[in-house]
Amino acid sequence: MSKAPIIVASIASLVCLNPAIAAMPSASAPKRVAILLFDGAEIIDYSGPWEVFGAEGYDVVSVARTKTPVTTAGGEVVVPQYDFSDAPNADIVLVPGGDVSKVRKDPEALAWVRKETARDQHTMSVCNGSLILADAGLLDGLSATATYHWIPTMRTQYPRIHMVDDQRWVDNGKIITTAGLSAGIDGALHLVEVMDGRGAAEQVALSLEYDWRPAGGFVRGKLAETHIPHFDTRPIGEWRVLETSGGESHWLVRAEGNSTKSAAEVLQYVERNFHDQGQWTRDTAATEVSPTLSHWRLSDRNGARWKGTLSVAHLKGGAAGRYAIGITVERAS
Repeated sequence: MSKAPIIVASIASLVCLNPAIAAMPSASAPKRVAILLFDGAEIIDYSGPWEVFGAEGYDVVSVARTKTPVTTAGGEVVVPQYDFSDAPNADIVLVPGGDVSKVRKDPEALAWVRKETARDQHTMSVCNGSLILADAGLLDGLSATATYHWIPTMRTQYPRIHMVDDQRWVDNGKIITTAGLSAGIDGALHLVEVMDGRGAAEQVALSLEYDWRPAGGFVRGKLAETHIPHFDTRPIGEWRVLETSGGESHWLVRAEGNSTKSAAEVLQYVERNFHDQGQWTRDTAATEVSPTLSHWRLSDRNGARWKGTLSVAHLKGGAAGRYAIGITVERAS
């Protein structure tokens, strides 16, 4: 009689069947994570880290000003488990971003964050949740990051904070800040590594089928795209982006749309935003210029030189007033 084959299942394969197995709980009480919730909180900012911490077996709870339902940035309605008066002490406090305008002015919320940070092991913000930590006075003298388009504003409003735009998360020891949205998952995995070891974090990442790169990974603030100002295109018509792509040394944006303006007027509008918001200056040495084509130059805050090209053209075979816009930026040699 032949022997039945012996089946060996790796920990990773078990985790694939049931992510909760990744927790490997010990006899001691699980670590607790308190997540601040508020109207306008970004869903992935708190739900991504919640998934990570939950997979590691941590006790994750939600805390808000009151226990009345909050409506997130995506319209999801969530009922907080605790309010500031009865929230249990936590090992980790997580502060998400989103529409933070009201919570930044809420003295009770800021006081709770300060109080918990004074006694927890770690406090972590995601996205522009770092604004809440800044308003609570917790980032003075530290390095921090945020979702990339808030970084220039924070540099101006909080000169005592060293804002970083080339890292997915910044670890100051007790306080961790992360870049936007999905970067909160990386920050949470980093905290699992800090508290339970690299292997635990790698196992959780594997169970979530997440491509975790603790040594780096995608950082939007490093892309050349950050040198293209964001502006309202509605004053010059209705536009659809066909392509927005590139890397750290170059970026291309192509759009098409309809406008009652002339091609020259459309270009002038784009140029004004390039100059006023992006701090670009016209390249007067460029020879190939026209009412619908212009060249620009920029020295960024790190001293790197960039060149840009703006163009507007009538779409071939298109109706009158139908245009294509092209924006390119690239590092100058």
